[in-house]
Amino acid sequence: MVTLSVRTVSDYVALAEIELCGELMIAASAAIGERLSADRIDEVLDVRATTVPRQGDHRG
Repeated sequence: MVTLSVRTVSDYVALAEIELCGELMIAASAAIGERLSADRIDEVLDVRATTVPRQGDHRG
């Protein structure tokens, strides 16, 4: 007997991580050279640089 369970948040997180790893593997296999640059990894993972204000920095 197979019991289907409700997906949890951790299931969705795990699936997202697997998808990101797959994207990195595809990019790595298409890359010229030994490694992906940090910029290329950020591009594949759709990471955007953000600035976090330092403690005590009250610019407004």
